Amino acid sequence: MEDISDVEIIAPNFKRRLSGVTSTIIQLIPVQRALGQKVATLGPGLPESLPHIGYLSLFRLWRRPNHRALRVWHARRNIEMLPAIFMRDILRMKLKIVFTSASQRKHSGWTKFLVSRMDAVIATSNRTAAYLEVPSTTIMHGIDTQRFFPAADKAAAKTAVSLPADRKIAGCFGRVRHQKGTDLFVDSMIGLLPQRPDWIAIVAGRATPAHQAFETELKEKVKAAGLGERILFVGEHTNIPDWYRALDLFIAPQRWEGFGLTPLEAMATQVPVVATDVGAFSELLATGKDETGILIPAGSLAEMTEAAALFMDDPERTKHAGAHGLSRAITSFSIEREATTIGEIYEKLLSSAN
Repeated sequence: MEDISDVEIIAPNFKRRLSGVTSTIIQLIPVQRALGQKVATLGPGLPESLPHIGYLSLFRLWRRPNHRALRVWHARRNIEMLPAIFMRDILRMKLKIVFTSASQRKHSGWTKFLVSRMDAVIATSNRTAAYLEVPSTTIMHGIDTQRFFPAADKAAAKTAVSLPADRKIAGCFGRVRHQKGTDLFVDSMIGLLPQRPDWIAIVAGRATPAHQAFETELKEKVKAAGLGERILFVGEHTNIPDWYRALDLFIAPQRWEGFGLTPLEAMATQVPVVATDVGAFSELLATGKDETGILIPAGSLAEMTEAAALFMDDPERTKHAGAHGLSRAITSFSIEREATTIGEIYEKLLSSAN
């Protein structure tokens, strides 16, 4: 438990179930702390290893932190903005509020009201910023290149996750459900693999109870196509960087996405990407001369199949796209860069006397 007197930034997490927002907090805060940002979490569903404060500490927010005139409350959900507004405006606690928006849809009137009361707003992509009606700063999510890095030996990387070292591997990672486009990936592989005996495909991720029938149907379709040993459902794993390192091609087939880190994780492991034009994917990938992957319309099985074939059938293109992806991930999308830029917003608010 952190001493609230030493905490300058509070990062609430008011949702117990693991989500993209929760994952962002878990990955970002250790980096922020390493950079000297005095941040602590508040709420359930987070590892005990993260610095945190208890709810009783909120009664001490009338007092200034050590060496600062106020604190920053960094909300990422409506439910986290509302109590901060109450504490700042009704209880007159010494707070400034930052909100990070990842939404890519029109906001409700209630959300617009909450966002209008923020002291600073961060958008996770330019596409997200376009839906905001207040000034914002775009700070895209970054990747931890200490966790996601290329395989020194691709054959050994495949063996490490019990996959055949002599096969090329296409992968799709994430929750198994219609929204994530898992069926599109499976259907594209059913169309491609019979003519490409040196390739197999894997689906890594779990189906929640509400989507288990969907997963079962996909497995039955694979079995009916005679590809049960070449399209593998490997389940959910905590060592996901090891699975990326085993890949030769990554496909992000989502029909909808708020931001989406999987293409970036693949790029950081030097794997070329085929991704649908959803979330921030169009801002993560590069096309043209320094191609890192191919962007396709969401929901298009034909274009997904065609794009995957372009990489499967052209080893040089695959190699170059992987190398460009690695370079782009390191130079433009490191998590240290994300944390540093967020820290600049914190510092501006912490230094204000109002």
